[in-house]
Parts: sequence; C-alpha cells; structure tokens
Amino acid sequence: MKKKDKLLIILMTILPWLSIPFIGKRTLKRFLPGSLFMSLYLIAEGRFAEKKKWWWFPYSIKPNVLAELPLIFGPFLVGALWILKYTYGKFNLYLLVNILIDSFFTYFGLKWLKKIGYVSLARLTRFQLSIVFLIKTFVLYGFQIVYEKCCHLSKNSSL
Repeated sequence: MKKKDKLLIILMTILPWLSIPFIGKRTLKRFLPGSLFMSLYLIAEGRFAEKKKWWWFPYSIKPNVLAELPLIFGPFLVGALWILKYTYGKFNLYLLVNILIDSFFTYFGLKWLKKIGYVSLARLTRFQLSIVFLIKTFVLYGFQIVYEKCCHLSKNSSL
C-alpha cells in the first residue's frame, strides 16, 4: 500500500468524526450505546471472518489488530449515529437508507478499497456481503429498540 493510500485510510477514519459536533448532544447520548454495540459486534465479526477467510486485509495496523478498525471506528460508527438520528422510528426508511449505503459500499467502495490494496473479498461474494450487512442492519435496530425499552428512553425523553 502506497503512503498516499495509507493517508486516505487515516482520513477515512478521522473525517467522519468531524461531523459529530453537528449531530447534537441529545442524539449522541441516545444512539451512542447502539453504535458502540455495533462496533463491538463488528470486531467480533471481523475475528470470525478472519478465521473463515471471508475477506482479506493485506494492510495491517499492527500484528493481532484487526485491519478493519479504521472502517469500524470511522465511517461505520459515525454513520450508524447519523442513520439512527434521521431514520429511527421509521423502520422502512431506516431499512432503505441502510440498503442503499451498504450497497454503495459493497459495489463501489469495496472496489476502491481493493484497488488501493486495503481489502478484498476472499470466500464471500458481494451478494453474500450484502446479506451480512442486512443482518447487521436488523441487529442495530433491534439493539436500539431493546436499549430504549430497558432504559425507558423515547424520542421525547429529556437526555
């Protein structure tokens, strides 16, 4: 991986965080637990995928550290916050937005990441990856529902 491409990976991790001040304190408090849960879920999935050779990261941050951490703690975590902010409580819209974003990543973003030598699919097709993303879509929404019921949160709560 070229030095320029490493810089792009670093920017991919950091740039989404620049939008956090615009998300609102209330939204952050409400949806951060679900987004962090999904980050942990993605780390576990990454370990599992590594063993099953679903995808391959020739790029590595450090030995024994998942190379997908820049994706997990950059666009995926921050993206989950934004998606929940604008779609939570409107499941059909939430599902549509996730399908569109996940499809864009699967069919275009992944191509770019492969081109720069960051990741490529191994034993998983793009369609199968889309199914994996769809499962995560349901897991995140389900977690948020359970979290809000357990913590007695609602859209109008005073966080």
